[in-house]
Amino acid sequence: MTNSRRIMALAAALATAVSLGAAGAQASTATERSSTVAAPPAQELRITRFLGEQRLPHRMRFRGTTVGGLSGIDRDPRTGTWYLISDDRWRYNPARFYTGRFDIHPVTGAFTRVNLTGVTTLRRPGGAPYPAYGRPRSADPESIRYDRWSRRLLWANEGDRPDAANPGIPVSDMSVRWSSTEGRYLGELPLPRNLKLTTTDNGPRRNHGFKGLTFGERTIAAVTEGPRHEDGALPTVSQGAAARVTVWGRDGRPRGQYAYQIDKLPAAPVPPTGKFDSGVSELLAIDDNRYLALERSWIEGVGYKAKLYEIDLRGATNVLNRDSLAGRPYRPVSKRLVSDFGSVRPPLQNLESLAWGPRLRNGECTLVVGSDDNFDSDEATQFLAFAARGCDGR
Repeated sequence: MTNSRRIMALAAALATAVSLGAAGAQASTATERSSTVAAPPAQELRITRFLGEQRLPHRMRFRGTTVGGLSGIDRDPRTGTWYLISDDRWRYNPARFYTGRFDIHPVTGAFTRVNLTGVTTLRRPGGAPYPAYGRPRSADPESIRYDRWSRRLLWANEGDRPDAANPGIPVSDMSVRWSSTEGRYLGELPLPRNLKLTTTDNGPRRNHGFKGLTFGERTIAAVTEGPRHEDGALPTVSQGAAARVTVWGRDGRPRGQYAYQIDKLPAAPVPPTGKFDSGVSELLAIDDNRYLALERSWIEGVGYKAKLYEIDLRGATNVLNRDSLAGRPYRPVSKRLVSDFGSVRPPLQNLESLAWGPRLRNGECTLVVGSDDNFDSDEATQFLAFAARGCDGR
């Protein structure tokens, strides 16, 4: 397919919005209902047009580092600086983030360039870099946000733990940590006990911890990629699964946790016994109740699939004090399909990041979606930009 035809197909696919009802779970008692702030009905978010695509060269060298594994992006609206976090676990360089400029025309919205401007090593308490993969207290950075209120960074660390295939891996706890824009450790959010990583079949699974992180005006939220052991099996072609969205107040205290129903696998592996990985790869606030959720699957013999949903926490059951989601009814967050990226050709990349770009002169928001190339020559570091309406909370 030619580039122009591909862009037209992409724009058409992403301009389609489909409403989905909440997953079939019953309402809970009033004491467990969502504690999020009530708000007037808001206009549904919809993507209106495709603005362009940019890529970075594979394993490009930048100021002594190897660029890749970019799994989270965000923008400082005051300066226009973009922050891009790498999930490299010292395979090439220590845990780090990059800064850059994304050129999006304020009138036409044309997305024409990505240019890196800096790189910063993330520091743990005491000032040292994080240890490498397989060592105690290592870090697996997966999402980054710039807090325009405090002018600090907040980043999500998926952590690590042993499992049947990797019994020798030590526990390195998940975390949501504050950092200065120079990489200095500035504290962290307290985690609910049900998100503690263990050496047994309890708590979050390996590689299914925090993947998405976002700010509302009055809240902070993070989502696990997949279900905890106590919350059920991983998604398959016949059933979905339940991830957890944890919400903190601006005082840093956990104020709620809500079940997010991950879709069934969009296709079966080839062969049927093949590997797969499916879950929530990013979260982006529209306001304090509504978020964009990016679901991404990799399926052996099929490749990548991804969908973008608008979710709403209002009315969902607060499961913060539930150790298991099995056996008792609950109401998950509501979900509405915004775009099915899986219909886009050529083959989809490993989409793992979402961020708001600058607002255009005509009032449209800009939304940038990025991919993590896994440092794999068969994949790409790709950024896709779109215009959207219904984002008045931003």
